[in-house]
Amino acid sequence: MSLDLSEIRQQITQIDRDLLKLLSERHRLAFDVVRSKEITQKPLRDVEREKQLLQELVNFAQAENYQLDPQYVTQIFQRIIEDSVLTQQNYLQNKLNEIKESSISVAFLGMRGSYSHLASRQFLKQVSESLIELSCESFNQVFQKVEKGEADYGILPLENTTSGSINEVYDLLQHTDLTLVGELAYPIKHCVLGNGKIDLAQIDTIYTHPQPAQQCSQFLQGLDKVHIKYCESSSHAMQLVARLNKRNIAALGNEDGGKLYGLNVVETEIANQKNNITRFIVVAKEPVKVSPQVQTKTLLLMTTGQEAGALVDALTVFKKHDIRMTKLESRPIYGKPWEEMFYVELEANIHSAQTQQALNELETVTSYLKVLGCYPSEIIEPVKI
Repeated sequence: MSLDLSEIRQQITQIDRDLLKLLSERHRLAFDVVRSKEITQKPLRDVEREKQLLQELVNFAQAENYQLDPQYVTQIFQRIIEDSVLTQQNYLQNKLNEIKESSISVAFLGMRGSYSHLASRQFLKQVSESLIELSCESFNQVFQKVEKGEADYGILPLENTTSGSINEVYDLLQHTDLTLVGELAYPIKHCVLGNGKIDLAQIDTIYTHPQPAQQCSQFLQGLDKVHIKYCESSSHAMQLVARLNKRNIAALGNEDGGKLYGLNVVETEIANQKNNITRFIVVAKEPVKVSPQVQTKTLLLMTTGQEAGALVDALTVFKKHDIRMTKLESRPIYGKPWEEMFYVELEANIHSAQTQQALNELETVTSYLKVLGCYPSEIIEPVKI
């Protein structure tokens, strides 16, 4: 005799609750692990150990005939490992920097519900339970809020997997004394949001920020007779559509932000790339101390001479000192036609002897060199088996 659907669902609910309990127990063990590593000074990540663990779990599932796809098992435990690494990293960083503020202020582009707003909440949830949120109308205003001491942190998008680098933010980094203190990757899930339960065919005007429009260009090009109107941010677009309350208009935004404004999802999964991610940086007045045990990045700004091979000479320094370069971005220097500055992102801790030696050597082959920040990376690349 087969069970009815309600009984099956009750069993599933109970299993899900058991899984949550086990995940909580594993999460708590991460603190025991980091306290042990704190004593031994071992690096938080052991990639070979992670590979071995994943392979053993896949083999165990197959040996026990659990009928679980190896890729499914791998993806689940990659996420569990990521949680463990970030938990340990936050423990060390909070202890090292002695963060005790009861409330923290953060500046971001747009209003509540913007991607920058949601990213700021994700980044600072480990730091303070109380956030003072400061909406800004431009990237420049975000910098100004922090520079004037009106905000403790500023959250800024730096690059997107679909539309590439956000040049305005790179250019503003040339002219600030603020320092980078963190980064995070935030998944971007664009939706068409409207008033009430409407059909896509009813919409003749879509409000959006230029960045989401670029990231959803293929979808927008497929819409006949739909006018695209630009706003200061996605949150401005959502607020405007909610205020006008017309069934023929819509906004490009995210589902969570849409809920804040009472908007419904009309169409989802509309980005050119399904795996659409924006990397955000965090700026502050003072640098952070970074534990030598955590995965660390350093962002440099440099210029080289105009002679042949000058840039190659500079980049060879990193190879010589076995420092991995993760990004190289060039931007024009205002007032100097045909000359460029280079942003160089490294997997390196500025306080290590190896990095200091490389920077000393780099100064001899560059005409200008500035460290924009040294910060722990919250982007945990999953190991593959």
